[in-house]
Amino acid sequence: MEKFVRNVDSIVVLIPLVPVLYHLILVFQTMTHLKADLAFYVCTAIAGYMSTSTLIPNIKQYLLKQGICGKDLGKRGTSVADKDIPEALGIVPGTIFLICLILCLVKFANEHHDKLLDCNSALLSICFMLFLGFTDDVLDWPWRYKLMLPSVATLPLLCCYEGSTSILVPKPLRSFIMEGDDITMFGHILGQVVTVDDNAHGAIIDLGLFYLVYMGMLGLFCTNAINIYAGINGLEVGQSYIIACSLLVHNLIEIQTNSLSTENHLFSAMIMFSFLGVTMALLRYNWYPASVFVGDTYCYFAGMTFAVSGILGHFSKTLLLFFIPQIINFLLSVPQLFKLVPCPRHRLPRFDASCGLMHPSTFQCRKDHFRWLPKANANKTEVANMTLINLFLQIFGPMGERNLCLCLLTFQAMCCGLGLYFRYNLAPLFFDE
Repeated sequence: MEKFVRNVDSIVVLIPLVPVLYHLILVFQTMTHLKADLAFYVCTAIAGYMSTSTLIPNIKQYLLKQGICGKDLGKRGTSVADKDIPEALGIVPGTIFLICLILCLVKFANEHHDKLLDCNSALLSICFMLFLGFTDDVLDWPWRYKLMLPSVATLPLLCCYEGSTSILVPKPLRSFIMEGDDITMFGHILGQVVTVDDNAHGAIIDLGLFYLVYMGMLGLFCTNAINIYAGINGLEVGQSYIIACSLLVHNLIEIQTNSLSTENHLFSAMIMFSFLGVTMALLRYNWYPASVFVGDTYCYFAGMTFAVSGILGHFSKTLLLFFIPQIINFLLSVPQLFKLVPCPRHRLPRFDASCGLMHPSTFQCRKDHFRWLPKANANKTEVANMTLINLFLQIFGPMGERNLCLCLLTFQAMCCGLGLYFRYNLAPLFFDE
């Protein structure tokens, strides 16, 4: 039965790849001059998958010998609760990814000489976060360093960014900035901070330095958003896998339509193909029941890879459409992250060994404190930890770890699909083509 379940899971995991393959075939048919490039990136991704799959079983033994391991807190009370599971296995796909990316960059830079600076800054930022993540798994850095260093890692990206710093204003809001050919009072006030394009009739605002600050914060958000949306087997790698598939679909659509930024999307697709290959291999070992833990190493590396893809691909605003669950989880977590209410070290769901189900974990508070928190009754002194995982368990009831992960990943896939739908169907209603 267990083998059958794993076979079913393997088939389910391949579903997000279907739209990727579909659009890849369309690009092969319509953009014949890019066939060789894309075929090389796909072959490199396959090599990355095979290398990562081969190395993980070997490297995990070294990590166990060095004591870089932990217990699965979601298996307390079971026969495997005391089993040592190697941590920080994100170092394997991260290293293989860098090798694959270097090979791809050699080919890409030879054909696109003006992108050489982008290539080097991408490698530098991702390598920095991979190093930070691994040292965090080994040394357990304080949170103040985890918040500061990702911002430093985005500086190479921002220094070589040559794209636009302007944004389009949604059509319903343009009348607040300009009425006809005249700037409104609000437009004058806004013009003291940013540049309002008079010739565009309020449709374009140049944010300048503020846009660079936004992209720096985007890198900080991406690296930490995956890290705090974790705690059950397969979730960190699974959500990254689905986001990567969505980004690839977006890139391939833009390449297929031969948009003005085709070169940027080709660069982004090159990064995502290699990332997808190593992530699929890691998911094999991290899926329930996990034989390895990915650690902060993978979370930081994955988050920075997405930030690099969005910033250097010049679609940093679209990138957030694929992070809807992560944004929801962050907003839910704000009171605990900023210490407005108690925040335990681990906020993962509570496992009930008697029935094998996960329940929402809680934290203690006095009944006369935090009156604004949602409680079942006024005398209640326990409140569920504020994460999307616990919210799912509160809404849908207790469930097994595997089923919980599948539900969360299904929600991730639905949100990414919604993001693509908004980008290509609803966005024209609010923005000019």
